[in-house]
Amino acid sequence: MKTVESIIIGAGPCGLSAAIEQKKKGIETLIIEKGNIVNAIYNYPTHQTFFSSSDKLGIGDVPFIVEELKPKRNQALVYYREVVKHHQLKVNAYEEVLTVRKIDDHFTITTTKDVYQCRFLTVATGYYGQHNSLDIEGATLPKVMHYFKEAHPYFDQDVVIIGGKNSAVDAAIELEKAGARVTVIYRGDTYSPSVKPWILPNFDSLIRRGNVKMHFNSLVTQITEDSVTFETNGKEKTIANDYVFAMIGYHPDYEFLKTIGIDIHTNEFGTAPVYNNETFETNIENCYIAGVIAAGNDANTIFIENGKFHGIHIAQDIISKKQSPLES
Repeated sequence: MKTVESIIIGAGPCGLSAAIEQKKKGIETLIIEKGNIVNAIYNYPTHQTFFSSSDKLGIGDVPFIVEELKPKRNQALVYYREVVKHHQLKVNAYEEVLTVRKIDDHFTITTTKDVYQCRFLTVATGYYGQHNSLDIEGATLPKVMHYFKEAHPYFDQDVVIIGGKNSAVDAAIELEKAGARVTVIYRGDTYSPSVKPWILPNFDSLIRRGNVKMHFNSLVTQITEDSVTFETNGKEKTIANDYVFAMIGYHPDYEFLKTIGIDIHTNEFGTAPVYNNETFETNIENCYIAGVIAAGNDANTIFIENGKFHGIHIAQDIISKKQSPLES
């Protein structure tokens, strides 16, 4: 068993930022990541452009300089690699956490490669790794995907996109550009207000010209190997289909949080872990959360640009505990 003072689960931008803040204060910190650093960003569409400007995505006092106002995915990957090297962060990549157990005043963490013990634990696993699921026949067919990467494989194919927010709209534009026959099926009655204003005119133009077929107020009811059936305006319709992108959102790994013992609450805004708003400590003593996971499934409240500051509060709380009279 290896002993480390503090472990952070997740090497996304907010997890990296938390590690930097702890290292600044002399806290021995290890990051454990089931993929490689910023794995969620790696899984973004190849040509993805961020919503935020580069200065808001920067962490650890390392300037994020690009020619354009908003950086692209590949530029972010380069930047965060440089941040890890600059701060000499210790990251155990391709190592998945299997169990976390609190024993007395320490956590025992079992991974696919080793067993660790630490006093302080931060969970920064984000929400992009867990997709929302369709509860319909055919939802688990291999042709049904929840992440869009590249448009080229779908040239001259019948593609259905389920959803109407940013990821769905971005995918529709790229797929149409690559020569796919695209149909978008969305339960809303009009365009989602969350769609980026600089891409909505392009998307709307594709629909008006008939390049992309759009069905509002519609719900998919069945997926087969060669078709998709959906209800629209009270009528059932079946169309030919080769591939489906179910872009219906993502959520934190609540089951993992529950196995640790972290309380989860649900209110009118959705489901989210319970934590102290000032220290980011959960109901489990010395267990913190950082980054977008703190927002639960309300992903429009915490982003990289504000989640990156969580680590400052966490590091300060850890130092306060280490300096408390109980430590003397």
